[in-house]
Amino acid sequence: MIKVTVWNENRHEKKNPVVSEIYPKGIHGAIAEFLQKEDHEVRTATLDEQEHGLTNEVLENTDVLVWWGHLAHDEVQDEIVEKVQQRVLDGMGLIVLHSGHFSKIFKKLMGTSCDLKWREADDKERLWVVDPTHPIAEGIGEYIELEKEEMYGEHFDIPAPDELIFTSWFEGGEIFRSGCTFKRGNGKIFYFRPGHETYPTYHNEQIQKVIKNAVNYVKPVDRKRPVYGNAQPLETISEK
Repeated sequence: MIKVTVWNENRHEKKNPVVSEIYPKGIHGAIAEFLQKEDHEVRTATLDEQEHGLTNEVLENTDVLVWWGHLAHDEVQDEIVEKVQQRVLDGMGLIVLHSGHFSKIFKKLMGTSCDLKWREADDKERLWVVDPTHPIAEGIGEYIELEKEEMYGEHFDIPAPDELIFTSWFEGGEIFRSGCTFKRGNGKIFYFRPGHETYPTYHNEQIQKVIKNAVNYVKPVDRKRPVYGNAQPLETISEK
């Protein structure tokens, strides 16, 4: 059983009736609901909870952290970001969704601005599977088509991904690297682009399938982090 924590600002749902109508239990609630059907142990956490819901106990009992943020990236405490980063380096999986590309934790782990072009104009999005052998793309056809989504366009200022799984085309002509994996320390990270709050993207079964696959892919491996620093020789060193 994988222990999953779904984190969300939960601000749009309180401010925008369109969002609360699409996601009456919050974006975090919608994601948690379909992940629970996979027999994972799922909890949610939100920005306005104590320590943003990411206490030491919660993080230590999280195998995979799913992150959605947009309005309040700057309100996330730096000390919480440091703790999440350390857990990723120690092996916790991290899935960053949509506008989480601009979160403190993603920018810290990437080491770049993570900036991009964007537009809200009801663009059609077609997410092409460019690595059909990848486990995250299992059960997905040649592409996923979303009738309406926010456009993200290149250049996306991230390091070259370890693996590129999805590339998006938008009705306005832009393209975007929409499904990328990275390794940091012992941890694996998956960035997945779709999920603007005013569209029912997380109700789409194919989008759900990708996130379900990603949870299984980024989960920790049963291996301790390497020991660093001064080391004693394994063999006797003869004097020259």
